[in-house]
Amino acid sequence: MEPNQGGRVWAPKRDSSRLGALCRAHPFLRTLFTIPGEGAHGTPYALLTLILLSIAWSPPAAADDSGNKPASPPVRYMTVVTGDELLAGVYPDGHTFFLARTLRPLGLQCVGSMFVDDSQADVKEALGFAAGKATLIIVTGGLGPTDNDITREALRNFTGIELREHPDVLAAMVRRFNVPAAELRSNLRRQTQVPVPGTYLKNSNGTAVGLVFEMQDRVIVALPGPPRELQPMVRDELVPYLSRRFGTRPPGASLTLRFVGLGQSQIDQTIKDHVPLPVDVMTSSQFEGSRVDFTFSLPNDTPEDRARLNELKGGIVKYLGESIYAADEATSLEDCVVKLLAARGQTLALAEIGSGGALAAALTGAKDAPRALAGAHVASTQERLQHLLGIRQQPSGGSSTQQFAQAAAEEAASQWAIAVGDLRRTDGISSMEVAFRRPDGRVESREVRVQGSDAPARARLITDVVDQLRRRLVPGAAHAQ
Repeated sequence: MEPNQGGRVWAPKRDSSRLGALCRAHPFLRTLFTIPGEGAHGTPYALLTLILLSIAWSPPAAADDSGNKPASPPVRYMTVVTGDELLAGVYPDGHTFFLARTLRPLGLQCVGSMFVDDSQADVKEALGFAAGKATLIIVTGGLGPTDNDITREALRNFTGIELREHPDVLAAMVRRFNVPAAELRSNLRRQTQVPVPGTYLKNSNGTAVGLVFEMQDRVIVALPGPPRELQPMVRDELVPYLSRRFGTRPPGASLTLRFVGLGQSQIDQTIKDHVPLPVDVMTSSQFEGSRVDFTFSLPNDTPEDRARLNELKGGIVKYLGESIYAADEATSLEDCVVKLLAARGQTLALAEIGSGGALAAALTGAKDAPRALAGAHVASTQERLQHLLGIRQQPSGGSSTQQFAQAAAEEAASQWAIAVGDLRRTDGISSMEVAFRRPDGRVESREVRVQGSDAPARARLITDVVDQLRRRLVPGAAHAQ
């Protein structure tokens, strides 16, 4: 504070800035609030204290019962994804997206993700970096029974927390393999060790339980690498644990719309132009090939919140309905097509050359596929496919691919049929003819351009073909189920 005629202004450290403001606003206080004997107008200390209590220190504000309390800062977390296959480009990372989309509505903030090799040195270095940025560290992969599954030991060395065999985990392993504990292989028995202190997360789809290393200032969680094990474990085990440990809020209301045939940016721009989102709606998106998922979330889950999301869905369907095939995360494009066929009591037959059976494999994996898939024929050449379908002569009209579709429908007594012709290259452009046989006997075909020969190119081809069937089953309609 400013001096007062040679004396220095007195104020306790607590709330001194507030007292200074009062002194500057009311000059007479500058005279009163001086140390006795040091200014021209010294004030006794007792009087000074009374003035300070009555003027400078206001009574505490009444408790706020309105519920408008400041939100606590979000729990910061980082992911460490292990696996040399990721670094070699064998397959893309999906764990970071899944974790961010699942944990963000709970109030957790992802501040980074790292990919490291399956080595203790690399994992330890990544953990050291993450520990400086996050309270929660989630490590994926490396909990299996092989020699390169080193995450368990790397975390033990980093945290200094011991691993001990847990009787419940051991009992579950014994039941799974139906052998006495003494006969379990050592590499499997190693998976029954859990941190002490700490806990574990049950694995309903595999042998490797999740590991939770609890320290004074942070938590490190290790999850198995396979998505079919990790994702249920996160939803069923990790989310409840985080609620207990960090007080995270329960998941709010959410809506997932699954699109096909449109790019992520096109969907995003259409929503911005026609369906403005409320400020409290959080969005996330995931895309793979020609399939895009958009998820819209609200912090709370009340009937009013669900009604708001349903209204939002109606607005988006109005502009993008023909490209929406599902309104939940569980229904795949193949599930949608099989459901449409089954609802009509109709079936589908397949005949494939250029797609190599990928179409049959995709549809066979759909829910209730046996109800709708009448049969499939796969061959490497037209001649072999003609032999499989019992075709004895060349088509008098139309193409060979159209003939295959007609023959596949007749052979399986199916209302619908799809035939994928051989790969053709013209002027450096690769394409395949795809023929669709309808229940009324009409056969129509179209050329599908094929960009590349790798797995993603084949996945795009299958998405295109399945979506074309979907659109023929329900032409011009909004398809969110």
